[in-house]
Amino acid sequence: MKKILLILLMGVFAFGAINFAKPTPAFDNPRKWLIRVNSSETEKVNHILNAMNNVLKGYPDEALNIEVIFYANGTRAVRKDYNKKILTRIKSLMVYDNIKFLVCKNTMDTMGWKKKDFISGVGYVQIGIAEAIERVAEGWIDVSPY
Repeated sequence: MKKILLILLMGVFAFGAINFAKPTPAFDNPRKWLIRVNSSETEKVNHILNAMNNVLKGYPDEALNIEVIFYANGTRAVRKDYNKKILTRIKSLMVYDNIKFLVCKNTMDTMGWKKKDFISGVGYVQIGIAEAIERVAEGWIDVSPY
């Protein structure tokens, strides 16, 4: 019985499709998703990464740009000494050209952290929250999945 239910559910998800709003996202007109991370709790960070992977499956290649801004306590989540499994997941998303991971330099300065403390591939912004405000003003969709 459980196997039958599982097969049925997998079939529903396999054929499910997103009804995109107009204009339909495309390479020359991608959706722009801003994710703000202000917590380093592993459960929350994993939830964000799960959501990113799920959303990426629903969009055509290059039809979605994602910027993840780490600030406050969330900045810890991209330090080299953070949870190795989560860092591996983050690094696996860095291979996509349409995903950027950005770290707040104000938080780094407050904590006495240096760029060498963080995984390679992240970018840096002076003020994480101000960067988020500017992205929203530019039309980015601000949805944090937790």
